[in-house]
Amino acid sequence: MATFSDLGISKSYIKALKELNIISPTKIQEAVIPTLLETKTDLIGLAQTGTGKTAAFGLPLLNAIDANKAEVQGLIIAPTRELVQQIKKQLFKFTKYLDEPIFAEGVYGGEKITRQIKALTRPTHIVVATPGRLLDLIERGAVDITNVKTLVLDEADEMLSMGFKEDLNRILSYNKSKRNTWLFSATMPEEIKRIVKTYMSDNAIRVEVNKNALVNENISHLFINTKIKDKINLIIKILNTRKEERGIVFCRTKAGTRTLAKQLQDKGFAAGALEGDMQQKERDKVMRAFRNESLRILVSTDVSARGIDVNNLSFVLHHQLPEHLEYYTHRSGRTARAGKTGQSIALIIPGEMKKVLDTQKALGIKFKEMTM
Repeated sequence: MATFSDLGISKSYIKALKELNIISPTKIQEAVIPTLLETKTDLIGLAQTGTGKTAAFGLPLLNAIDANKAEVQGLIIAPTRELVQQIKKQLFKFTKYLDEPIFAEGVYGGEKITRQIKALTRPTHIVVATPGRLLDLIERGAVDITNVKTLVLDEADEMLSMGFKEDLNRILSYNKSKRNTWLFSATMPEEIKRIVKTYMSDNAIRVEVNKNALVNENISHLFINTKIKDKINLIIKILNTRKEERGIVFCRTKAGTRTLAKQLQDKGFAAGALEGDMQQKERDKVMRAFRNESLRILVSTDVSARGIDVNNLSFVLHHQLPEHLEYYTHRSGRTARAGKTGQSIALIIPGEMKKVLDTQKALGIKFKEMTM
C-alpha cells in the first residue's frame, strides 16, 4: 500500500492530510500525483466524482506555486458554486502547516461581484472559479491569468452539459503556450475530445481509474416495484427503516421536489428541498443545514445536486429514474464517497423495467430487486 510520502508529498502537507483523516492515497491520487509533481505535462484524468480528485490535482498544484510571487499561478475551473467553495476550502486545509502561506480565492456567480473584485486585490496565488464569473472578472481586468502555469478543469463534462462551452473556449484560448492543462472528467463526450485536441498537447498523459466502472464500485443498485400513488408511502417506509441514515431523494421536476419535501416535512422528517428556482441564499441555507446534519434528507433535482460532496450519505433514492444515463451516474455518485459503501434505490412503476435493463447494460452495473 503506497503512502503519500512514497508519492513524493512533503511532510507539511502529510501532517495536514492526517488531520483531515486522509491517510492512504486513492487510485487516482496514486496514478497522477507522482507524475504531476515531477513533470511539466498536460494530463487527462478519467475519474468519477468522490474518488479523491481534489487532492490528486490540488497537492501537485500547490507544490508548483512560488509563494513569494504575488501573482495568480494556478487556475481551477469547476462547474458549480458548491464545488468551487469546496475545492477552495480543501486547498486552505492542505496548506495549514506550510512555512510560506499560499493564498487561494474562490469566485462564482450568485454573489456580489464587487466583493470578489475587492478580495482579488489581496495577494492571490490560485483562483478557483466557475467559468461565467471568471470570464466576467478577466474582462473587467480584476483578475490577470497571463502568468498561470497550471490550469485545472474539474468535472469538465458537467461544465459542458451545464452550457459553459463558449465560456470555456474563451478562457482556454488565453495564454496557451505558457501553461499546462489538467483535465478531469467522468465521461469523454465528443465535446471534451474537441477541447483536448484544441487546447492540450498531443502527448498529454492519460490516466483512467476503474476503467470499466462508469459508476463507483462501492454502490449497490436496487429497485422496488411500486405504483405512482404508492410512491410517497413507500418513501416514508424506506426512510423509517433507516432512522439514523442520511441521503438524497432525486425528483425530475422542481415542482415535484418542492411537493415531496413538504410531504416529508409534514410527516416529521428533517427534510429540505434543493431546486433551480431557489434564491442562492436559500440554497446555501439548505446546504449548510444538510452538511451540519440538522437536515437528514435532501430532496433535489438533478442539476441542483451537481457537485455536492457530503460524506456519510448512505443512500440515494430515485423517485423516478432520470431522463439521461449520465444523470444516473451523477445521482448515485453522491453516496459511497471517500471509500465508503452506499445504496442507490430506484422506485419503478409498471412499464419502466426496460429502463432498468437499459441502465444496467449501458453502465455495466447490476440491479437487484428489493421488497419492502
